[in-house]
Amino acid sequence: MDTPLRTIAVVGLGTMGTGIAEVLARAGREVIGIDVSEAAARQAVASLEASTARAVRREGITERERRDVLARFRTFGDLQAAADAELVIEVVPETYEIKQQVFRDLDAVVSPAAILATGTNALSVTRLAAESRRPERVLGLHFFNPAPAMKLVEVVSSVLTAPSAVETVTRLARELGKQPVAVGDRPGFVADGLLFGYLNQAAAMYEANYASREDIDAAMRLGCGLPMGPLALLDLIGVDTARTVLEAMYSASHDRLHAPAPVLGQLSRAGLTGRKSGRGFYTYDAPGGRTVVPDALTPVAGAGAVAGRPVSSVGVAGSGTMASGIAEVFAKAGYAVVLAARGPEKADTARKRIATSLERSVSKGRLTAQARDETLARITPAGSLDALAGVDLAVEAVAEDLEVKRELFRTLDKVCKPGAVLATTTSSLPVVAVARVTSRPQDVVGMHFFNPAPAMKLVEVVRTVLTGDDAHATVREVCAAVRKHPVDCGDRAGFIVNALLFPYLNNAVKMVEEHYATPDDIDAAMKLGGGYPMGPFELLDVVGLDVSLAIEKVLHGEFRDPGLAPAPLLEHLVAAGCLGRKTGRGFREYARR
Repeated sequence: MDTPLRTIAVVGLGTMGTGIAEVLARAGREVIGIDVSEAAARQAVASLEASTARAVRREGITERERRDVLARFRTFGDLQAAADAELVIEVVPETYEIKQQVFRDLDAVVSPAAILATGTNALSVTRLAAESRRPERVLGLHFFNPAPAMKLVEVVSSVLTAPSAVETVTRLARELGKQPVAVGDRPGFVADGLLFGYLNQAAAMYEANYASREDIDAAMRLGCGLPMGPLALLDLIGVDTARTVLEAMYSASHDRLHAPAPVLGQLSRAGLTGRKSGRGFYTYDAPGGRTVVPDALTPVAGAGAVAGRPVSSVGVAGSGTMASGIAEVFAKAGYAVVLAARGPEKADTARKRIATSLERSVSKGRLTAQARDETLARITPAGSLDALAGVDLAVEAVAEDLEVKRELFRTLDKVCKPGAVLATTTSSLPVVAVARVTSRPQDVVGMHFFNPAPAMKLVEVVRTVLTGDDAHATVREVCAAVRKHPVDCGDRAGFIVNALLFPYLNNAVKMVEEHYATPDDIDAAMKLGGGYPMGPFELLDVVGLDVSLAIEKVLHGEFRDPGLAPAPLLEHLVAAGCLGRKTGRGFREYARR
């Protein structure tokens, strides 16, 4: 099977098939495009003509090179055209019946040496291979959409696949300028296996009315740096497609996290499949359109708004990185800030940390020297919580320990003036548990900043069943004043971001634990195939494996879902003291500074 793969057939000329054909033709391969629909074939040719014309205008290729590319792409309506192909890639609709029929028909057409590849992202490659007379030449070749732009290709082997076939298509992927990742045969493979579980949980979160679609999407974009929010991404992928992938994953894993959220089935049955139909989680300007238009669920600015309380001074309790960052945010926005720590030395150290941060901003041209001095002058360090007596808003940023926070809120209740809003920055603990130790739980709200606070735009605003409307409104107004984006959510473990992020990280650990893929391959898959700014193992090592384990335990304890149980490998690494970058070793080793 060691063949140069000069002639390649692509069966199915939808969006993905057309994209793959373009990649192959531009890389110098003779491409045979096959589709039973003449309209699809014409559209594929038109798409290639348009994309290559754009490339000429951008001076990426010459007009002669464009003509050569177009000449290498021929379309046909019958599988007989694949007779001379050394590789056939099928990208027909995602059902066993259709794909198995294609493989049976190809057996009678192609040469015994030809490699047959399925572009499936959800179905069993082994089951498809079993339909072929020569299953050793069948494998998965999963491109990502849009194929010309996305670098990742998952090369999927079944237990029947010959190593030589894998080597041949892996070499082809590299020659196409792609990064191949070798994976075994399980639904979703690596990238979609992690991605669709996360998307499913986001859909379930929305279905439970825990947060609005806009807030869920904004939280994951701003809190995790993702290019799209999960619900917008489901609309792009296709709600029906996502449900099909999840059904396949659930049938193999029986993990409740993969059981499709009922709303996916409801939308699919109603024909509300996302962008392609013009409506899914959002409504679009037309079928196939990209522009979101207002609908009945679109928030109306100012509707039913409650006025917040006036805030001119802010107290920050704590002396660590988060406390310093929050104090800097408020001071930059013009608020008088009292930075209260356990002792004057800790408070002074925290203020010096802020001074260093401001100086960096000046050196990078982001802040003037005058603004630096004015910001620093607004911060008053204090060695006792008593200094917070006159503030309008008190924000705690101390250790993520419930008893520590409860004790602090008991003190704030006694110290802070009547009417002051008391906020906790907890990322995983119940806000109501700290609210109830005070005599004014209606004044207590969650205000979850993300690290580093000066740079991260997101704040999760968490209201308990006891939080007053005006206290909630106060925090939202303050967020706007400090140029942060507030998202509303209820008081449950993980809020929005951590409730969606950490199960995804945990599932990545399980993949390594099961020897399905390496951390390097998984990180590459999520960055190249999912557009993530960091791979899951890079992120785990940065966050700290101990922090991740603690949050996963909280999520598992609250939701009691077996799929949320922390991966044993994560627990073992934490027990061994391998906590990530801060200890020099986590999933990878780091040079000690």
